[in-house]
Amino acid sequence: MDVKKVDMFVMSNGKFFESSDMNIIREKLLALDDSQWSSLSVMQFKDPTTSLIVSILAGSLGVDRFMIGDTGLGVGKLLTCGGLGIWAIVDWFLIQKATRKKNMAKIQQLLY
Repeated sequence: MDVKKVDMFVMSNGKFFESSDMNIIREKLLALDDSQWSSLSVMQFKDPTTSLIVSILAGSLGVDRFMIGDTGLGVGKLLTCGGLGIWAIVDWFLIQKATRKKNMAKIQQLLY
C-alpha cells in the first residue's frame, strides 16, 4: 500500500490503538494490497475516551461493556449493579485499554 495512505491512517487513527501496536499496524498496512484500502478506510473504531465517559456515567449498568461488544460482561455488570459499584470503579481504569484491544482485534481481521 502507498506510504502516504498508511501514514495518514496511522496519524488519524492513532488514538484508537495502543502505541505499542502502531508499528505492527503500520508494517502490516504497508504489506497490504491497494485494493483493500477502501475496506480499511470505512472501518469504524470505538473511541476510548467516549468509552471512559460512558463508563463514568453509566458503568454500573454495564453500558460501557455493551458499547465495546463485551455482552457477557455487560450483562454481569447489569445484574450485579456494577459489582456493587466496585466493578464499575475498576472499569474506569480498564475500559480504555479494553476498547483499544477490541479495535486491534477488529483491524486484525483485515490485516491477517
